[in-house]
Amino acid sequence: MSSSTEDISIDDLQRVNVVGTSGSGKSTFAKRLAELLDAPCIEMDRLYHKPNWEESTSEELVASLNEALKPENWVLDGNYHSKSYQTKWARATCIIWLDMSFARTVTQAFGRAIERIRTKKELWPGTGNRETFRRTFLSRESILLWTLTSYHRVHARYTAVEQERGEFNHVRFVRLSGRQATEQFLGLVATKRSSSA
Repeated sequence: MSSSTEDISIDDLQRVNVVGTSGSGKSTFAKRLAELLDAPCIEMDRLYHKPNWEESTSEELVASLNEALKPENWVLDGNYHSKSYQTKWARATCIIWLDMSFARTVTQAFGRAIERIRTKKELWPGTGNRETFRRTFLSRESILLWTLTSYHRVHARYTAVEQERGEFNHVRFVRLSGRQATEQFLGLVATKRSSSA
């Protein structure tokens, strides 16, 4: 956990964007953080994906984001960096990067894919989109293939963002590496939340 997190305040966490590679644990972490903060958790994948795996245009995504980010407090789960960073970081107070190892990320992505195939769970309500063996292992749209090919690119992107955020330099940036760091951070937030109640 970054040494800078000890002085983080609840005000810093009014509007949080949780980012990281696919398989890093963003959704689980974002939901837990949102629960601690009593804030809505917004999943960018749900905003982006339409029925039958149709994808939103950049304009549609930005419009959906603008509507979703109207509340005063929220935890936003997702990247879609080039399509959305101007919109989401204009309101964000904090960016949390889950910087997990390549091995851990791939292992988690594989386990998640197998579970989704086994349960046939609808990924985003109302879309009918479900993972299948064919889509996961035999398709160019495979989430596992995406995880393998995008990991280093996403890592390099957020390393650069951590160093220089330009017009968004006022936004607090937290980098969490490993499960222990994420658990320590959530514990810290719980403590600060209870002491401020």
